Amino acid sequence: MSSEIAIEARDLSKAYLIYNSPADRLKQAVVPRLRRLLLPLLRAVGRGRGERRYFQEHWALRALDFEVKRGETVGIIGRNGSGKSTLLQIVCGTLTPSTGEARINGRVAALLELGSGFNPEYTGRENVYLNASVLGLTREETEARMASILAFADIGDFIDQPVKTYSSGMAMRLAFAVIAHVDADILIIDEALAVGDAYFQQKCFRWLHQFRENGTILFCGHDMAAVVGLCDRAIWLDKGALRMQGPAKQVAEAYSSFIAVAAMGLKDDQVKLLEGGTVEAAPGAAPSAPAEGWNAIPPSSEYGSGLARITHVRLSDADGRQPLLLHGGEELVLELRIEAKADLDRCVAGFIMKDRLGQPMLGGNMQDAALLHDFRMAAGTVGTARMGFTLPHLASGPYMFALAFASGTQDNHVQHHWVHDGLSVTIQNPRNYGTQLITLLTEAALTPRDPLAGG
Repeated sequence: MSSEIAIEARDLSKAYLIYNSPADRLKQAVVPRLRRLLLPLLRAVGRGRGERRYFQEHWALRALDFEVKRGETVGIIGRNGSGKSTLLQIVCGTLTPSTGEARINGRVAALLELGSGFNPEYTGRENVYLNASVLGLTREETEARMASILAFADIGDFIDQPVKTYSSGMAMRLAFAVIAHVDADILIIDEALAVGDAYFQQKCFRWLHQFRENGTILFCGHDMAAVVGLCDRAIWLDKGALRMQGPAKQVAEAYSSFIAVAAMGLKDDQVKLLEGGTVEAAPGAAPSAPAEGWNAIPPSSEYGSGLARITHVRLSDADGRQPLLLHGGEELVLELRIEAKADLDRCVAGFIMKDRLGQPMLGGNMQDAALLHDFRMAAGTVGTARMGFTLPHLASGPYMFALAFASGTQDNHVQHHWVHDGLSVTIQNPRNYGTQLITLLTEAALTPRDPLAGG
């Protein structure tokens, strides 16, 4: 195993044995052993073939192959029951794989289930010593770091109360504070941060961004914004198998697309992924631009029912001009050209503006207007949706617009066409970081200073 590789999985599989009753578990423990003892006699009477099993196999993981390089941050995503937690427990060493192997290069610290590694009868302080010793620290090392651990956890006098009296958020604070002080090479986090309050979550993410400069992180969660913002790559598990791995933004968008399609009761073939710079040509692909200023939708990952399609997009200012560069503060109009392939009621268009990492910056849709006006489209017609908004003062750089067209209500709708990267723009903010300062001057501040005077 190369020293540049922190985690290496080869043909990694894990099966759990499922018994229908306690009696079957007992039979499986006893009968095979008796059979092996009586095998010569059974063969003599012609019953030596075959062996009955009293369990069923559930494969939580199947033949996983992947590598995580030292210093890399990798997200593990997938639906509940896809094998994420099983994989993390194998990496931690608390589970043994059924086949294959996972090689780990470095000290591992993990925040898996809340309260794991804690004794509920012990106080928080006692559990710090217990958990730190499990993670490889001596008592002397723990004592030297105790003040810093308690400051990070920030749970006050509760540190000397039994952990069983803690809320889930307090337990998470203490657990994270410990793993943040054990000098780990590999950090594993399994959805635990979702429990904490917003203040502590931001504190943890700031620490994680510092840790990832030198350490390796496996981050498991359902928050795709957190995965995209924190991780370099992502691994998508589906029913225990490796469905996709690659750049975090690309994998997170693919996963979100398939989840949205499944929620609408559509088939997986309604999702088209952009991989390696190519995309499958969609039926009824956009023709040439219908008029000056319109842009055909570029190749992009997309999904939808296919009952309507966004073919073109146009971004203009309040005077109808198409800006080459945006600065922030402009009044803009985003227009979508839509082709309907079926009769549609309660039509709604929308957009999300994202930064280069795929993090949403702003967005909106026509839902409020649709409540007052039942926008309809007939099969074979072409329509235009116009949405006006004020561009905030954002940091300079490239931004992408995700475009959407659906029908229904906010809570119950069908997405006919969602384009992850339907339009790209560049913001050149003269303030660079998007800050718009408003200085409030007091009366004293308005008094000019004499440059010849002292003071």
